[in-house]
Amino acid sequence: MTESTHDPAPADCSAESQVAKVFEWRRGFNAMYLIDIGVQLGLFAVFADRPGASAAEVAEQLGLHAPYVETWCTTAYSFGLLEGEEDRTFRLAPFIDQVLAIPSHPRYLGGYVRLGTEFATEDHRYCLEAFRTGDTVPFQGRSDTFAEAVAQGTAGLQVLSARKLLPELEGLKDRLDAGGSLLEVGCGTGRHLLQLTKAFPQARCIGVDIDPTGMKAAEAAIAAAGVADRVDLVAGEVGDVAAGTEVDAVVMIEVLHEIAPGIRQSVIDDCYRVLRIGGWLLIIDETYPSTLAESRRPEFLFPVQTGFEELTWGNVLPTREEQDFLLRNAGFDGRIGRAVIGEGFTVLSVRK
Repeated sequence: MTESTHDPAPADCSAESQVAKVFEWRRGFNAMYLIDIGVQLGLFAVFADRPGASAAEVAEQLGLHAPYVETWCTTAYSFGLLEGEEDRTFRLAPFIDQVLAIPSHPRYLGGYVRLGTEFATEDHRYCLEAFRTGDTVPFQGRSDTFAEAVAQGTAGLQVLSARKLLPELEGLKDRLDAGGSLLEVGCGTGRHLLQLTKAFPQARCIGVDIDPTGMKAAEAAIAAAGVADRVDLVAGEVGDVAAGTEVDAVVMIEVLHEIAPGIRQSVIDDCYRVLRIGGWLLIIDETYPSTLAESRRPEFLFPVQTGFEELTWGNVLPTREEQDFLLRNAGFDGRIGRAVIGEGFTVLSVRK
């Protein structure tokens, strides 16, 4: 008779507590849809402008059905998204304006919520069949709305990269301020490139991406911002960047895990190739747990969730060991900086 190797049940575990978990997760499912309704219909934005308004006043302003808005407000109050008074007037809970009412704010999560309520919902509809066949629907070539939601979902990381992480890399700001250059791999709709042009007004920026939908949006955004003379866009892969091009920094935000494992090494190799000596590679991504025990640690909860949510996109999240191997095998032999930020994003930095 072999000894059982499964973890013993926690002392506070019971059938009732397991039932309560499922009810709490179901409540979270409803909370995401309630937030998405509030974002798309402008409810959060109105309460940001009119704290202390009633549901009826908000419904009238937006041309909505008042009883539905009243129920939405009561539920949002229950979830802690709104604060309210006994006369049934409401205001946003602290910091909800930043998180759900102001799309330009670095903490805004409306796009991230929409990735779940709209696009992940679509993906889950064919999950049962995909689990049988292994078929995927990749990130690239989806709708303009999808590309914009992804851009919104990573906006905070873009601001953090341009305003804090890149400037703090040793010697990089001086290089860029002196007219150096920077390459973004997987530039998407160009939002981060615009942040970079503001943070480093003397630098030359290059964006490369294989997604035609995102590149079209990036071209329009860069032209509208009047910075087309400082930004080059390359439709393709890093290897398609002109031979002889050298840059002072390469940055990848939420891109590494979207690159197929079979070609990741060649992409990192190309990043190493285009860097000048002394240049920096900055990667913001997620790190998958290396062991089963790690999958329950707080810093891995978000990466595990992403690994499941993007499964049918064909995305495979790398472990720490895989990340380190990619960098070392490309030729990076210096110290690899590693930090975990936010809900579980890994920041990797290494110098050539």
